[in-house]
Amino acid sequence: MPTGDTAAEDAVDDAAAAGPAISGYGIAAAVLAVVAVIAAVLATMIWSGHRDHDHELDHRTRVMQAAVDWTNVLINLNTDNVDASLQTLQEGTVGQLNSDFDSAVRPYREVVQTLQARTTGRIESVAFESIHNDLDREPGSPPPASPLPPEMSARTDHVLVIASSVSENVGGQPQTVRWNLRLGVSEVDGQLLISQLESLR
Repeated sequence: MPTGDTAAEDAVDDAAAAGPAISGYGIAAAVLAVVAVIAAVLATMIWSGHRDHDHELDHRTRVMQAAVDWTNVLINLNTDNVDASLQTLQEGTVGQLNSDFDSAVRPYREVVQTLQARTTGRIESVAFESIHNDLDREPGSPPPASPLPPEMSARTDHVLVIASSVSENVGGQPQTVRWNLRLGVSEVDGQLLISQLESLR
């Protein structure tokens, strides 16, 4: 019958014969699993960031197109289309600009009707305005929420539009008018509407 010392020696020998609890293959498999998880997380983050970037570019394109479409109607006011054009312009506005629309466009209406002007306008350039004065915001990230009430608009972006129009008055020489506009474009119920109109000098 083995003594206590002999039994302990046998247990040590059995443990040594069994080898390490985790083999080299096991460690390698664990490392590869961790690397695979990290790679999957990084791929998901890159894909998500790319998708968000594409979505933002698409939104900016649509915002600029909405500003161009609205401005085109404004710079092509004629005696033949003044009433219909002004209605189209008002339908494309929201907020305070919509409320004060009649007073805001009255000078344009009166000039067109008084001078019987025929005007041809064209867009020369359009740019999306980005202001990076908030150091906590990531460059290129969407702007802050719209100043309009949340129930009216999710966000408001600003677009700079430079245009020109040539007005031919009855019995007069053609006149070229320069337009330097800053438009606020707000998204309301899926529609992009003009919420601010500013003439720049």
